[in-house]
Amino acid sequence: MRLSTAAIACTLLSTCSAFAPQQNMAFNRLSQLNAYELKAEPEGGDEIDAIDTMDGSRMKNMGITTDAKSDDGDVYTFWLTAEAPGALVKKFRVQVEKDASKNANFPGFRKGQVPPYAQPQMTMFAVQEGIIKTCEAAVNAYGLKALSGSEGSVEVHEDIKDICKGYKVGTDVQFTATFMATIDPEKQAPEEPEEAEEIKEEVEEIKEEESEEAKE
Repeated sequence: MRLSTAAIACTLLSTCSAFAPQQNMAFNRLSQLNAYELKAEPEGGDEIDAIDTMDGSRMKNMGITTDAKSDDGDVYTFWLTAEAPGALVKKFRVQVEKDASKNANFPGFRKGQVPPYAQPQMTMFAVQEGIIKTCEAAVNAYGLKALSGSEGSVEVHEDIKDICKGYKVGTDVQFTATFMATIDPEKQAPEEPEEAEEIKEEVEEIKEEESEEAKE
């Protein structure tokens, strides 16, 4: 279950030595570098077009997977590269600090003041939540349907801690991820059905005219 910003604030107040909110996404810690680098794009797969505009994103269908099943049809593995908007990350950062400060009461700090050592953890949460929301938006933008439960988790290839090192709140966060999903037929763009119907009607009219001419 995803924690609200209020719940995160309570967690932060109870212990500032760790900051690990439970999320419906799996984060793969791959790098211990001071500055993070995007994981290389995997070879193969078919690039797919977005149904709704999503600037700064690309997605590839890496093929059918047998690691999960769905009543909605075949399950595929998808690779995504996208940018979590800086404005969205900033929104979460402001909200979690606001929620945390409501009950903040640390020795040596005035009531309502969040200690400096807690600031990086709040930034990390905001970045993580921004990435989560961006992945959810990508599923809709590319006409997919998320799986339920743990099978619907997303693996982000960059280390969130590394991303936050030197991160300036308000800037976009680029990342790569893979996840499993199904293709939602209701979200797929129709293949010009109106034009196809018009052509069919025109062909029928021509056939009728030819039939009438033959009778004459």
